[in-house]
Amino acid sequence: MPKRPQETDDGHVAPNAKKPKIGSPSQAINFNHADYTIAWISALPKEQTAAIAMLDRKHPDLPSPTNDDNVYTLGSIGGHNIVIACLPKGRYGTNSAATIATKMIGSFPSIKFGLLVGIGGGIPSKVRLGDVVVSTPVDQYPGVVQWDFGKAEEGGEFRRTGSLNSPPNALLKVLAKLETEHEMQESKVPGFLNEMKQKWPKLYPKYFWNDSLRDPQDEDRERAANVATNIAANELQTRCPDIHHGLIASGNQVIKDAAVRDRLDEDLGEKLLCIEMEAAGLMNDFPCLVVRGICDYADSGKNKDWQEYAAAVAAAFAKEILFTLQIWAVERMDPVRGM
Repeated sequence: MPKRPQETDDGHVAPNAKKPKIGSPSQAINFNHADYTIAWISALPKEQTAAIAMLDRKHPDLPSPTNDDNVYTLGSIGGHNIVIACLPKGRYGTNSAATIATKMIGSFPSIKFGLLVGIGGGIPSKVRLGDVVVSTPVDQYPGVVQWDFGKAEEGGEFRRTGSLNSPPNALLKVLAKLETEHEMQESKVPGFLNEMKQKWPKLYPKYFWNDSLRDPQDEDRERAANVATNIAANELQTRCPDIHHGLIASGNQVIKDAAVRDRLDEDLGEKLLCIEMEAAGLMNDFPCLVVRGICDYADSGKNKDWQEYAAAVAAAFAKEILFTLQIWAVERMDPVRGM
């Protein structure tokens, strides 16, 4: 397979990328379907908005094959060529995600892995609204568990069957490096959000933290400490998002019940950090990493207030992953073949 063209993103030079001629527009670089190596999948339009806003450069559209009715946005991040697709509006769940990915693989033959980036429900006391959870193996769990797939047994017990694949090793190595870096210095997420604000001012303040966002856990802490000042509330909520590495549960049902959520966490050895609806449709046949911004606690208090901000922080962390991932590491990976 011929080497794909690589462009230099504004202010960021990929290690083995060639610079376009001075004064030439980015559109002058002629890309084709085989030049795109990373798939970025969104479930909701607001997640797709955050994804596109994180691109260093947007590329011209390419014609889709007649058997592919997906709608794509093409671009680059950190020297990597990215193809972004969103599930049809109103169509969520594992089957829709699998259908989108299957068509992407057919149209873009050099795709090496996918990023499933968006929002999810968190497990309170472990994570907070606006945090980010990324799927990584924990004990016997591969990073993502399909919580609604298994057998109902005598006594009302539900036994999960089958297993899903872990994320690609190249991405797990990047996560290990980032975990160490974040111990010593702040994540790049706030910086990428600031860049997004400058580049796409219309997204402000909807996709950014603002004073109207309230976390029930913070309010509980305030009441417990008998704190009544707005200053204390702001100190609790305006921090840099925490990045959590661990287990994500995926299934085709929306969970809006704290008792169901907590029972699921208990069944998974209290290792669970996040619940979402698409990842289980990808993990076995499509090497994939799942990145979720926490927008609710999967309980009766579920609302949409945090969704745009959570989508933005998830997209920003996905961008940090891609900036850390070396181009040569992606080129060494085998393309995904059929689902």
